[in-house]
Amino acid sequence: MSKKIYLDYAATTPVDKEVFRAMKPYFSEKFGNAMSIHSFGQEALVAIDKARSALAKFFHATTAEIIFTSGATESNNLAVKGIIKSYQTQSGSQKRKPHIITTSFEHHCVLYACRSMAKEGLAEVTYVKPGKDGLIKAADIKRAIRSNTILVSVMHVNNEIGTVQPIAEIGKMIGLINKEQRTKNPSFKIIFHTDATQAINYFDCNVDKLGVDLLSLSAHKIYGPKGVGMLYIRKGTPIRHIQDGGDQEFRMRAGTHNVAGIVGLGKAIELVAKNSTRETPRIKNLRDYLIKKVLKEISKAKLNGSKIKRSPNNANFTFADVEGEGLILSLDTERIAASTGSACSSGALTPSHVLLSIGLKPEEAHGSLRMTLGKYTTKKEIDVAIAKLKAVIGRLRKISGRILSDYYSGK
Repeated sequence: MSKKIYLDYAATTPVDKEVFRAMKPYFSEKFGNAMSIHSFGQEALVAIDKARSALAKFFHATTAEIIFTSGATESNNLAVKGIIKSYQTQSGSQKRKPHIITTSFEHHCVLYACRSMAKEGLAEVTYVKPGKDGLIKAADIKRAIRSNTILVSVMHVNNEIGTVQPIAEIGKMIGLINKEQRTKNPSFKIIFHTDATQAINYFDCNVDKLGVDLLSLSAHKIYGPKGVGMLYIRKGTPIRHIQDGGDQEFRMRAGTHNVAGIVGLGKAIELVAKNSTRETPRIKNLRDYLIKKVLKEISKAKLNGSKIKRSPNNANFTFADVEGEGLILSLDTERIAASTGSACSSGALTPSHVLLSIGLKPEEAHGSLRMTLGKYTTKKEIDVAIAKLKAVIGRLRKISGRILSDYYSGK
């Protein structure tokens, strides 16, 4: 039986062996609660502090600005809802409803958090659309800003089509607006948030260079464990906790620390810092090879999103006359793992909101395939995957053709 080929690294990554080794003692040998003052607890606290320092170093932040969460979904909810909750407590804040700007192709956790704020009557929301190339323009964000805008949230790298957004440009623009407006209104400040979950492995995420106040990530996208993530909160950012309980994480995120997970995240970020310079060019070359061969060898294939401004590991295609779910299941029988979009939406039968946002028709969006590479991907795997993809698409198109022929002939 042939070896399984994994091309769904944007959904999740395997835990690196070094990460697992670092985590292992904290499941049984060093099991203390980090909030306990005895030696068992202090041993766990030291491990958490070490991980926090690694993350602070990576993002060029301070340790007090690093908040551990259960993952990017929680971090994004805390970013959006925490800013609105803080605004509600400010004097005079009830005079005008706050305004949020985000994009129409954010991850669902950001979209739904914003929608819930609007549905509850707590905020107004503007959804900026990307161009057909899957890119947001800073000028469009600027045009959407109002006098009551308090939060802008734009993802760094789109999780489905891999396009890279101009975060630093948007951050600089917001910084200039804040500086200009503060001369008229000292309390004026637009907070800038980015979901950097898909960016960490491949891009410089220095928070000062990006100009962000809030940044989210999940460990399981960077060869760390599932169930742990982080929210960077710039010092002085007006945000409140949204979860009641203990005093963990500087009173910003209640709940017993996931010590093993946090240790794993800390180790994973150290490995990104150490290895990304070497790994990124190799992965990008494989990705370019994949895109070139697919577009050349498979008819009626189209690359979704900018070919240039995209993550080095992402290739997202639309194949005419092919249904995406059938394609994924057929590839799975051939021992090839890929996806049609976000893993969080794999149970939905509706077409991808990301692909619809860049102008694809529903029937086109249904025929999409996301292939994402990682540090264990080889050229041989790419060649095997393309050969099997060609065969599967050929079979599916023949079936589709017969069904349509029977339909129109009245059989």
